[in-house]
Amino acid sequence: MPIRPLPDLLIDQIAAGEVVERPASVVKELVENAVDAGARRIDVELEEGGIRLIRVRDDGCGIAAEELPLAVSRHATSKIASMDDLEAVATLGFRGEALPSIAAVSRFALTSRAAGAEHGARLEIDGGRAQPVVPHPHPFGTTIEVRELFYNVPARRRFLKAERTELGHIEDWLKSLALARPDVELRVAHNGRPTRHYRAAQDSAARLARAAEALGGEFGAACLAVSQTSSDDLRLSGWIGLPRASRSSPDQQYLFVNGRAVRDRTIGHAVRQAYADVLYHGRHPAYVLFLELDPRRVDVNVHPAKHEVRFRDGRRLHDFVYRTLQEALGAARAGGEGGHVPLPASDGARAPDGARASGGMGWGRAVPQQPGIALAVREQLPAYAALYGPTTAERAPLPEASNVALAPEDPAAAPPLGFAIAQLHGVFVLAENAEGLVLVDMHAAHERITYERLKAAHAGEGIRSQPLLVPLALAVSEREADAAEQHAEALDALGFELRRAGPQSLTVRAVPAILDGADPRQLALDVLSDLVEHGSTRRIEEAQNALLSTMACHGSVRANRRLTLPEMNALLRDMEATERSGQCNHGRPTWVQLSKAQLDGLFMRGR
Repeated sequence: MPIRPLPDLLIDQIAAGEVVERPASVVKELVENAVDAGARRIDVELEEGGIRLIRVRDDGCGIAAEELPLAVSRHATSKIASMDDLEAVATLGFRGEALPSIAAVSRFALTSRAAGAEHGARLEIDGGRAQPVVPHPHPFGTTIEVRELFYNVPARRRFLKAERTELGHIEDWLKSLALARPDVELRVAHNGRPTRHYRAAQDSAARLARAAEALGGEFGAACLAVSQTSSDDLRLSGWIGLPRASRSSPDQQYLFVNGRAVRDRTIGHAVRQAYADVLYHGRHPAYVLFLELDPRRVDVNVHPAKHEVRFRDGRRLHDFVYRTLQEALGAARAGGEGGHVPLPASDGARAPDGARASGGMGWGRAVPQQPGIALAVREQLPAYAALYGPTTAERAPLPEASNVALAPEDPAAAPPLGFAIAQLHGVFVLAENAEGLVLVDMHAAHERITYERLKAAHAGEGIRSQPLLVPLALAVSEREADAAEQHAEALDALGFELRRAGPQSLTVRAVPAILDGADPRQLALDVLSDLVEHGSTRRIEEAQNALLSTMACHGSVRANRRLTLPEMNALLRDMEATERSGQCNHGRPTWVQLSKAQLDGLFMRGR
């Protein structure tokens, strides 16, 4: 067959295969165009999951009648005009491919009225064949109708799924848009019935409420607000889910770069590392993150559907996201913001009178006595003396039971986790605070406290190297060997001594002392893999933390240990002062709050 140019219609249908995968792709392109046009309200009407009809109406700037044929021409756009514009593109669309691709595989109609125009105009296209532009009544803005998607491409139409499935894909994308642009009102209807109405949100509380509407009330009740700006004008904001609200799948992970919803491995890796110390293996955090940076530092012209981007300095971005989220999670302490989000008590609820206890804090009324045994950490710490400095290896003596102080008359004056009142089944500590009842898993809580102390103590010493008796020859790729030379100082700081022995070989002369029993070959390969892909690594720190976590688990107070009230209160105060104390080392929650209203409800009080 000789070489020959393809017909324009066939070119458009081939291009549509890249841009238009299913009805959700059409909705995405049309709604993004509406957002770029400055719309403040967008209505989306669907029939049969978008297969029969997609109608998108907006109140944006509109299109002049004489520009309608150009709007559906390939590579015609008002958003860029030069290479400089492409490198700094700030709009969601810019390729000029969406409308002609959609019009080539559907019965298409474009009706618009530009600001200042006396009336609107309409352009109809049937399978790529355009009709003349005619006057048509229309309010300011644009309406686009897409009927019978893929009616002229039977092979593509057969790949469409059931109506419910296609509608689900559309709703998922509209949910993403509702999160990305909370300032835009969004109405959705399917088969003549309203299904969604996202009202415009202007302040932070309204934006969080809109996020909770999109993702479910559980997200809004179990998330931390994030807002951080770096010295080089990187800004990260949004919300991250608390570890206790983790999910079995990554279905609630939304990243927006300069307002564009994207998937990025670098950012995803940074988020996973930030959560590594507080989540079960196999669990996934929920988050809605907005990353803002100079458009010239990110390339959005990577994927036809614009799902992916490429960053100019991925390593710096990775470190910025990781540090920001790690600090936010680290600041979450038991009893404080982020440690746990208790349900609000009913108005005027007061804690009932009863015995309270305190760990030598100097408050109010006498408490009942309990015979006790010292916290197990006192017995275990000598085993970790090498990791603790001389000032942190010993704890201050716990107060004697006879010296128990008094609790305040006003429960509102109690600390966040309140005062211990009893121990249940030798496992749980019961405490009373201003909200109601607090239940603490004493082993899980003490495990986190011990773990954080071990980490802090070991961090003060730095990472020592352990020379290998026989140096280990390591076969690697040339890229990994280059990375070992490039990051030699960073590897030395991690306790590794790697020297290049050839184009594709390294010699391992020393490994981190605390990981002396680990497989040095696999550990070195894992570290080099991280350096090649992300420019940094936390493999050593993660392996070290896993060891310290095990030590903390074995060194923490065990079940069926009878604690005195002062010891219980000492544990509560330590929880309030310890980072990440809302979860144990394995990601389990350490405490829960039962409000006075919940307790009343258990006994049907007030009904």
